[in-house]
Amino acid sequence: MPQLERLKEQIAYLKFWQGVLVVTDISLIGWLVSNATRAAAETVALAIISVTFITAGVIVLHRQIERRIDQVGDL
Repeated sequence: MPQLERLKEQIAYLKFWQGVLVVTDISLIGWLVSNATRAAAETVALAIISVTFITAGVIVLHRQIERRIDQVGDL
């Protein structure tokens, strides 16, 4: 597979997973907003930790996508 096509496929794959993480992050934040006062403190704490890690994952994927786009531009 040529280098350009490989990079395009990697970008598409990373964008898919970034989208999955963004939707999960938004849903979890929505759950926190609507249930923070009713849920157990442990559950809220786990949700906050999860939001932190998922958001970090979105940022990491974004940086990987940017690197691959730069590689495409260099070809």
